[in-house]
Formats: sequence, C-alpha cells, structure tokens
Amino acid sequence: MTSASEHDREAARLEALASLAVLDTPATPAFEQLVDLACDLFETPMALVSLVDRERQWFKARRGIEVCETPRDISFCAHAVADGKPLVVADASRDPRFRDNPLVTGAPDIRFYAGYPLRPLGEHVVGTLCLLDTAPRDFSPRELRLLGKLAAQAEVLLRKQRLLHDQASQRHELEQARSRLEEAHGRLHKERQLLRAILDASPDPIYARSRSGRYLAANQACREMLMSSGVDAPEEDRFPSALPEALRTSVEEAEERVLATGQPRQVPMLRHRGRYLDLQLAPLVDSTGETVARGVVGVARDTTEIVRQSSLIRVLHQGITDYQALMSGRRLWDFLMEALRELTDSDYALIGEVIEQEGKPALKLHAITDLSWDAASRRLMERLRSGDMTLSRPDSLLGRVFAYGEVVMTDDLGSHPHRAGFPPGHPPLHNYLGVPIHDGERLIGMYAIANGVRPYDRSLLEWLEPFTATCALLINLYRKMSEREHDIEALAEARDAADRANRAKSEFLSAMSHELRTPLNAILGFAQLLASGRRHPLGERQARQVAQIEKSGQHLLQLINQILDLARVEAGHLALSLEAISVAEVVQDALSTLAATAEAAGVTLEDGVADLVLPAVRADYTRLKQVLLNLLSNAIKYNVPGGWARIEARVEGDALYLSVVDGGHGIAMEEQPLLFQPFQRLGGDQEAIEGTGIGLAITRQLLEAMGASIEAESEFGVGSRFTCRMVLAPASPTGLTQRAEALPQAAREALAARVAYVEDNPANQRLMQDIFDGLPGCELRLFPSAEIALPAIAAEPPDAVVMDLHLPGMSGSEALSRLRAIPSLTRLPVIALSANAMPSDIRRGLAAGFDEYLTKPLDLEAFMTTLHRFIPLEGRP
Repeated sequence: MTSASEHDREAARLEALASLAVLDTPATPAFEQLVDLACDLFETPMALVSLVDRERQWFKARRGIEVCETPRDISFCAHAVADGKPLVVADASRDPRFRDNPLVTGAPDIRFYAGYPLRPLGEHVVGTLCLLDTAPRDFSPRELRLLGKLAAQAEVLLRKQRLLHDQASQRHELEQARSRLEEAHGRLHKERQLLRAILDASPDPIYARSRSGRYLAANQACREMLMSSGVDAPEEDRFPSALPEALRTSVEEAEERVLATGQPRQVPMLRHRGRYLDLQLAPLVDSTGETVARGVVGVARDTTEIVRQSSLIRVLHQGITDYQALMSGRRLWDFLMEALRELTDSDYALIGEVIEQEGKPALKLHAITDLSWDAASRRLMERLRSGDMTLSRPDSLLGRVFAYGEVVMTDDLGSHPHRAGFPPGHPPLHNYLGVPIHDGERLIGMYAIANGVRPYDRSLLEWLEPFTATCALLINLYRKMSEREHDIEALAEARDAADRANRAKSEFLSAMSHELRTPLNAILGFAQLLASGRRHPLGERQARQVAQIEKSGQHLLQLINQILDLARVEAGHLALSLEAISVAEVVQDALSTLAATAEAAGVTLEDGVADLVLPAVRADYTRLKQVLLNLLSNAIKYNVPGGWARIEARVEGDALYLSVVDGGHGIAMEEQPLLFQPFQRLGGDQEAIEGTGIGLAITRQLLEAMGASIEAESEFGVGSRFTCRMVLAPASPTGLTQRAEALPQAAREALAARVAYVEDNPANQRLMQDIFDGLPGCELRLFPSAEIALPAIAAEPPDAVVMDLHLPGMSGSEALSRLRAIPSLTRLPVIALSANAMPSDIRRGLAAGFDEYLTKPLDLEAFMTTLHRFIPLEGRP
C-alpha cells in the first residue's frame, strides 16, 4: 500500500480547510442530497463528500459507508488532494497503490474509486467528491465531467456552510451586544428607581418640609407613622406632631437651629410605640448649595434592631462568660428571664427545666414574672419559684411545649384551643409564645413570654435561636454543676457545650452579616446614584467624598461576604461536589482571572504546571479555584514592585503537592503561627494593604473540607511558599470519563434534540461534548453557571436540560426552582447529574422536582435511555 504524499502547500491547505468551519459539524440535508444524487446518477452504492484533515479524512456527507472518518494514510482521497486533480481507480485490487489497502482487503471492499478535487476557496484542495463501488468499472470522460459539475455544487455548499458559520458568529456577537445594552438599560432603570425604592421601602421615616411646616416629600414609612398618630393629611402637617409630647419641643428647636445655621444636627430619640428612633436633621439644599425655601430634611433612622442586636449580644456574652457568677443563688434564671423580657418587649416571661416524674415529663420553673393578684395566688407563685411545685399537665399551653417539644405561638390567646381559662382577677394576656429548649434530640427546658408590644412571629423565633442555644448551654452547665459530676465528665460536657456555642456563634454571625447587607446595599446604591447624577452633578470635593463612601462600602461588603463564607464552613453548611479535577485547568483558570490584577501591581505570574503531566485530584472545582485565587491574591498584594509569583506542582506517593511561591516580603517567624487564624492581617494594617484577614482561614477550611491540607514556609525579606496537599483521584474517577466511542447500541439510534448542559468543570464539559459528537442529530449547548444558562434557556428553550447540582453562585436546585417559575418552561425536562450518589442525595434531588437524577460516573446506557424517555426518537415536534 502506498500512502499519499503531503500537498506541496500543506499548511496553507489545512488553514483553508479550517477556515471553512465545517469539520465535525452535524449532518446537513443539502450535502446528504448531493451524495444521494451522485449515487443515483452514477449507479454506485457509495458516495462521499470527503475532507482531508491532518491525520484523517472526515465525511461531511456519506452514503453506503457506516463510519464518519478514516485515517488519512489509507485514504484514496488523500492522493487526489496531493495531486490536485481528479483520480480514477478502475480496479483497486490490481492497482499497486491500493491492492493491500485495508479498505480494499476488508470492509467496505472498495474496487472502484473516482474522486474529484474540491476547491471551495479557489486555490487549495480541501477534499473530494468521490464515488465508490465494490466492483471494478470504467469511468468515461463524460462521467468525469458530470462528477466535476457535482463537485462544483459541493464547493458551493461548502462556501455556503462557511457563510452560515460567519453569519452565526455575527449573530452571536450581535446578541452579546444586545445583551450588554439590555444590561446597561437595566442598570440605568434601577438607578432611576433607586431613590424612590429606598424612600418607600425603607422602614425609617424620611421627610422634607418647608419652614412653614408643609411637607415637600415623605416616604411611605413617614406617612404611616403620621397616620398612626391620627394625622389624616401628612402633607399639610408637621412631623413632630407624630412624636410624644416630651420630644416635640426638642425636635422643633433642632429644626429651627438647622434652618438658622445651615448645619446638620442629631436628635437622639427615645422609644416611640415600641421602637427606637434616631432623628438626623440637615438643611435641604439644591444643586447650587442654596437652601430650598429654607427647608429641612429629616431621617428618623429606626435603631430598634441595632438596640435589640446589641442587647442580644450582651446577654449571650454575659451568660456564657459569667455563668459561674450567675450560678450563685438564683441569679442565672432571673438574669435570663429579665433578658428575655427586655429582648422581646414582653410584660411576662418564665423559664424552666424539663425533668422526669414517674416516667413522664414535668416542668420545674426556675424563674417567672409575678402574676399574682391576691394572697392565694402569691403563695402559688412563691411555690413555683422555689421549685417546690412542678407543672405536669401535657394538654395546657405550657404542657404542649415541655411535654411534646412544640412551639406554641398565638396573638389571640383567648381563642387558642389549649387555653384552659384564667381565674377571676388573673392579669389579662393577649399574646403568647412558648419555645422548647433542646440539647440535640433531648428536650431539657422551655421558656415562654406573653403580652409583647409587637406580634410574635416566625422571624422573632428565628432571631431568638442564639438565645435558645445559650439557654441550652446554661441549663446543661447548671445541671452538671448541681450534680457535681467527675471532672472528666464535666470537661467533656463543657467541650460539647462550647461546640454548640461555636455553632450558635457562626449562625448568629451569618445572620448578622446578612442583616448588614440590606442597609449596605442602600449605602452603595445611594453613593453610585450621587456619583452618576447628571442633572445635579457633584462638586469636586463632594465627588471625592462619595467615592470614598463607595470604596469603603465595597470593602465592607467584601468583608461581610468573606465572613458569610467562613460562617458557612464553620457551621458545616458548605456543599461540595468532589470529582476528578485537572490541576492544570484550575491553575490556568486562576492565573487568567488574576492576570490583570498582577499586571496592575507590577507582579509577574508564572505557570509552573502547564508542561507537567499530572494525575487528577479529588476536589470541588470551584472551591479549589477559590483556594488558588486566595493564595495568588496574597502573593500579589504582599509582593514587591517587579516581583514574581509562581504555581508549582509535584506528585509524591498518593498525593499531589500544589504550591504558590512568591518572592515578596515574606513573613516574620514570630507571626507565622497566626497565619491561618481569622482576622489576623500580620502587619497589613500598617502597610495600608487592603484585606479582611480571613482569606487564609477560609482557604484552610475549604481544603480540609475536601480532604486536603495546607502548610506555609516563609522567610522574612525573601518570600513565601504555601503548599496544598491534595488527594489523588481514584483509578476509576467520579466524573464523566467514558468516551463517546463506547456508546451503547441505544445511543446510535436516531435522536434529534437540543440539550443544554450546565456544568462548571471543564473536563466534564469536554467529555459530554464527546458523547454528543457521536449523536449527529443532537445539538449540545454548554453553560458554566446557572446565572449564564437561565436567560439563554428562557430565550431559546431546549428539549432537555442536564444540570450539575453544585455550581458556582446559584445552585442547581435553585436554578430548577427559577426555571419552574417560568410558565413556558414548567414541562421542560430537567435531569440532575451529580457526583453526590448517596440514596438520600437522590431522594432530595427528586423531591426538589428534577425529572431524573443521574450520578457520576455516568452510565451511558442509562443516560441514553433517559434522553429517549423524555425526547421521542423522532425528535422535536
């Protein structure tokens, strides 16, 4: 067998072939019709539109041939391409070039071949239109001319294919431009609506009025506050009229002083209708700085939550740190009861311990607000407070809590089914909340409150969770100290209690951070609105001040986000998708993300991994990238001008060691033990380097969650090395690793469909693409995140969606919920594909609404069966 020589301008020819953008594209009806016509016209069983690539010949259209490509070295067409002219082989079995060719000696038993070169771009031969037969035959000059005309038609189709590709690229670019315009329009619309949204959505009363007392503007909270005080026309009245009599004079005097001096003033507010307000007054000025009609603007900032949060933190801190002093006498229980009343603005409260009496639960009260109304009731209260008397009725309002562990909450106590009635003279109670106190699964106590100024609801119950956890801790400590157990047992309980307190702290910290984001968003929005105002542009000094507000706000937002991340890790709420991950890909992704940052800092980033052949590691792609971004960001920030930072890797035993090395300032030996402690910046404050000091703490927590670890080496003035020890992926990986060539028989059946695949792991994306390359009737669209996928799916719905569950940003379950909220997509099949393969994971996925839940490694036969179940063989309607 003689292989064809390369074309004399092979590089240019291959470039021309690539520019057609036709290789490995799906079947096209026009090409298929052309080869059908060629077979019918020349009465041959086989015809091809063959394109000769560097190592193969690939068939854009074929008839009578099962395979879609063959190696180039056995290709007949490669000879026609090399010679640049038609090639006719009357009997391949007698031609010395082809008689031992496997295409001649075996299937498809070629004897006759006629191929006409294709020059769609005019100069270079990219392939042929060829005829094949299993019997020798002659080929006349007339037939060759006819074949040449068909080849010309194939060239037209190839040029059209290129034109369609170019048009598609242009459409894609136009769509991206349109999307950017829509985003810009959306941002502009939000900025226009921001002031009104803040004014009307803010719980703080905001108003502006003239000297005469007439309102110039007032938000919804201000109008509601005025009307709640009996003012029917707030636009014509004055804000102080809604305040208590004792504060009217001070507010009016402060407004007059603001108008007289042009300087802002603050009026500390007392409690008003169960809330705390802090009034900020400032002169109302126009864009020129002149006071508008001698007006004043006031913001009655609601500080209730700040006061409540401060009180809660104070109670938790004192209860945990001073518990030994509080344990003396009855101070602990009185402290908790009074703190509970103060925190909830309630008239009455009680707190007690659940004990066992004759095999049944009973409540031993440790503290209760005095509800007595006569001598007999006072004696009863004394017995309850002394512990001489316990409560055991399980069907009462208290019993539902201490006997069954239920939360009992009502704002209409008179109609509650478990209210047994009150004796004559009993103080009236209009609302009630009873909360069980658990230690794990064990019910150990309860507390209750009544007659709160505000309604009792679920938000209050959630807000009290840190208090409830602290009560559980203190009840346990009380029991241990009372029972005088051995020191070892006491230490073990203290350790367990400290763990619960730490979880409560993390949850409370997370909740606090979330609460801080709402006003912070308003601060940032106002700053951006002021900075971008065209009708009333800021002066140079004001613009500088607003820019500083926005910069500080963004820094605080970054701190809050990192605190949330750390709180999630510490609370064990971090969801991971552990799969076989290519280290080189994650490194390249991280380096490209920080390239601009490094360039701005004058630091050179070096990739010491790209040329290495490394095994896969078992990790979560997004979280491993976050680890590298944290380490690289530190290497850039704590570097010297003209410095460098490099990523290195090596394999030792059953682990891969991934290092981030820099030639920066280095870390002093005495500071290195604090490296991975939260909020330790190690001199960053003195060097004016921005940061929160929790990046390395999060990095270590993330690595430990993935079964990895991190170590640091540093020399002051020389540089630092941070090395991550990663676990190698097992021999049979947990991702999509089967090749498309291994598709089962079911996959080769006719299937026409558009499928969207949402997956952040590039390796899994490529392997899914390999699977769909073996399905010529199917179109696969890849999306790296749900945020990118959802608008595209809504704009052009596919026939099915395959979705990973653990995605960067929005999770797969949340993305499913948002898809189902779109009326036109309620019946769209959505298939979960996850490395989480426990039965409980599958049950949760199906309960969330996924039509099917498949696990990695992917069973290709099950995958094809699932596609056929949701997409009929005949394809889309």
